[in-house]
Amino acid sequence: MAALEKGITANGTGYGGKTWNILGQVYFPKAVTDSTFAFETNSDPGQFVPVHIHPTQDEFILVQEGELDLKLDGQWVKAKAGDLVRMPRGIPHGYFNKSDKPCRALFWVSPMQKLEALFNQLHNLTDPAEVVRISAEHEVDFLPPEAND
Repeated sequence: MAALEKGITANGTGYGGKTWNILGQVYFPKAVTDSTFAFETNSDPGQFVPVHIHPTQDEFILVQEGELDLKLDGQWVKAKAGDLVRMPRGIPHGYFNKSDKPCRALFWVSPMQKLEALFNQLHNLTDPAEVVRISAEHEVDFLPPEAND
């Protein structure tokens, strides 16, 4: 991976023109290097990413618009526009848009590890079981469905 390239990734676009559709949610990569991976999500009401663990990465979410309900280490919390969520490696977490409005958020993980490769493989997949299987091969481990309760 090349060093971080200077410049701007414009609002509503992905770095290098790339976007991913992962189970109906649109992801825009914003910065991609070995040391960090930043991406924007746009979650419609009812969309979510189930509880999972990154054993080798710290993750952050900066809520830009709307709000997210998060299951963070077994506890429900709410993040609103302007809030920063910190998720150390190994901590179970999932995010859910339980509101009636869209939510836009900037996520970043450090280090990148295998996340860009994972998103490339998940793009346009429609089978959640296949998403879980491929994710496990890329150091993202989903917990059983009851972890989302």
